[in-house]
Amino acid sequence: MLDNFIIDKIIRAALHEDLGWGDVTTDSIISDEVQIAGNFIAKQEGVLCGIEVCKRVFTLLDDSIVFNIYKKDGEKVVKGDVIADIKGRARNILKGERVALNLLQRMSGIATLTNSYTKQVEKLTAKVVDTRKTAPGLRILDKYSVKMGGGHNHRFNLSDLVLIKDNHIKAAGGITPAVKAAKARLSHAVKIEVEVENMDMLKEAIAAGADIVMLDNMNLEQMREAVAVSEGKVLLEASGNVELDGERNVRAIAETGVDIISVGALTHSVKAMDISLRFI
Repeated sequence: MLDNFIIDKIIRAALHEDLGWGDVTTDSIISDEVQIAGNFIAKQEGVLCGIEVCKRVFTLLDDSIVFNIYKKDGEKVVKGDVIADIKGRARNILKGERVALNLLQRMSGIATLTNSYTKQVEKLTAKVVDTRKTAPGLRILDKYSVKMGGGHNHRFNLSDLVLIKDNHIKAAGGITPAVKAAKARLSHAVKIEVEVENMDMLKEAIAAGADIVMLDNMNLEQMREAVAVSEGKVLLEASGNVELDGERNVRAIAETGVDIISVGALTHSVKAMDISLRFI
């Protein structure tokens, strides 16, 4: 579930950005008394996400607006489906339209793309997870959308997990001193993940006491070797240029036996789902 306090903060910032000092178009041509009704309509097939956020945009602007929801987050929709309807002061509906659609379309796009990836690994043990490659300020919405698409969340922020990557390793003087320093300073409850590029680094990370090892841009043969080398001692995460199709497709990666597949594309380059608001 989404935290209403955080969501309201995001929406208020978005409305402030979009409205500026006021909607000069709407305020100059439409009187405050005009009432209007409309439908939110899916213009393509996908997985819906963000409909409650969409509703909240309008109720923050005008709590007299009536917003009826017909499709819930995580549900499949097809072209022509009426997702929700809205009724109220035309001025306030028009002022919230763009912000509401921007959030709804982005969140649904993420959920839809995530669902495409997760369907490819059905009946396999590997989990498809997101990354921190999210839109600044929208991470909670982006990661919620991944879950609605059937995916899983990696760390939410830098305080959730020790993730020792290539630059950390260089700055710390190697994998072993980096892991040793983390273990000395942090609680036993904090998990430690190490990014590796080859089998020697994998063996060192395991010996140093890592809980999770990220296999950075390894090919399928290397991933299979890593699974054999690790012997289940650590969780293995495949990362880097994961695709729906092609040589590094998510299904082939899952079949190597890795535990986690992180996909930055779920949030960093998603295409918004086509949804419109049509006045009746």
